[in-house]
Amino acid sequence: MKMLLAALLVVAAASFRAAEAALPSMAVGVNYGANADNLPPPKDVAAFLAAHTTIDRVKLFDANPAFISAFANTPISLAVSLPNSDLPSLADKQTGLDTARAWVRANLSPYVPATNVTLLLAGNEILLSPDPNLVLSLLPAMRRLAQALRLEGLTGVRVTTPHYLGILAPSDGIPSNARFRPGYDTKLFPPMLQFHRDTGSPFMVNPYPYFSYNNQTLDYALFRPNRGVYDPNTKLNYTSMFDAQMDAIYTAMKRLGYGDVDIAVGEAGWPTQADPGQVGVGVEEARDFNEGMLRVVSSGKGTPLMPNRKFETYIFSLFDENQKPGPIAEKHFGILNPDFTPIYDLGLLRQSSDSGAPNPSPNPSPNPSPKPAPSGGGKWCVPKAGASDTDLQNNINYACGYVDCKPIQSGGACFDPNNVQSHAAFVMNAFYQANGRHDYDCDFKGTGAVTSNDPSKLRELQIRLLTGRSKPWQCRCSGTNLESTSRLKSRKRWRSKLLPN
Repeated sequence: MKMLLAALLVVAAASFRAAEAALPSMAVGVNYGANADNLPPPKDVAAFLAAHTTIDRVKLFDANPAFISAFANTPISLAVSLPNSDLPSLADKQTGLDTARAWVRANLSPYVPATNVTLLLAGNEILLSPDPNLVLSLLPAMRRLAQALRLEGLTGVRVTTPHYLGILAPSDGIPSNARFRPGYDTKLFPPMLQFHRDTGSPFMVNPYPYFSYNNQTLDYALFRPNRGVYDPNTKLNYTSMFDAQMDAIYTAMKRLGYGDVDIAVGEAGWPTQADPGQVGVGVEEARDFNEGMLRVVSSGKGTPLMPNRKFETYIFSLFDENQKPGPIAEKHFGILNPDFTPIYDLGLLRQSSDSGAPNPSPNPSPNPSPKPAPSGGGKWCVPKAGASDTDLQNNINYACGYVDCKPIQSGGACFDPNNVQSHAAFVMNAFYQANGRHDYDCDFKGTGAVTSNDPSKLRELQIRLLTGRSKPWQCRCSGTNLESTSRLKSRKRWRSKLLPN
């Protein structure tokens, strides 16, 4: 009884000020592939993205002039790609620079600066190739391209190349144990990372939890509540496979002395359809993954080893591509239909008012005013009796990705009582209130329960039980000044069945 009353007292304050609206959509990039027979013209795509979304970067898989010119005079920057087959000629010691300059003059100079090309990608996942000549050509080609861009006056275009995660040596999945593959760690990546440091270009990787998950790790891959993977070396618990992959790359770079080089995400995504019987693929799964990734890369949240950082990121992909070969899933990574309606809502569409101005603004005030919690029936989310501290801590880790948890940190207004039960009660209820008070938003894998008993009415009893005082106790977690700002739209997150109270 005491534990329940303590939880109810703590969550009472959260209900007063839990935010009703999400933070405005975050800017992000997207991969624009066109291996389909039903897509709108590039000019229509560019116009729609510029006017109706917060997507501010687009990555192309070639240098198609129709696509590059379509983005002229828009606020969207482009990443343009060269085919893998071009690299050996660019790497040639005698003629490589001339070849690179000719390519830049033919493919970029006619369109820049009207089109804001900011990245030139030297091939794609070259290190997957069994051709050693192609692998050995990569860094020399990158150097020639960077030199050619300078000589041609395109100093705003940086050179990089996307890598698959197989550049890391096989490991146990613990981020702090990661290192580059033998040979790559001594011959290839030290000079390549030095190139990135010297030119200010990012080291680009394609982290794909989709290609690494199984039935047991699905929640871990989708940013859903899970027990996580504990790293004994850093004392960090990872509840996201994407975070672990990013920190593994960072660890491998840091081992070589290049932890200061920026990391960019060239591709990452999740399909909405797959072959029959494949578990973990669908609209909800794709939305959960991409929302979780956006929270890491674009909000400033960062990863456990790289906190408070943003990462230049390109979601895979803008549209489904019905002509792509391979498994069904390869055709269904898109976030928009060909008519520009969303396949699922990631919050990237601007909600226009009658005046045509985006609402909310994509450039919000850094300190938005808190909004009151939704009215219409008092309901609160509390931990279920018997929920373990481990499960409640997992709930805290998950929900704190979406709501402001500063009040339960040391020195915060709701730090006391300093125990997992009370902290989980605050965070779970803040998440529930901010998302519209749906029962499924209080499920937390069966460890949460909705109550209609107003915790504030039990305040005096709680005070007497905990403190022995008979007069009102001034709760430090006052509902009159508490802010709990939600970081996602008020809608379904995941739908585990709510267990009976």
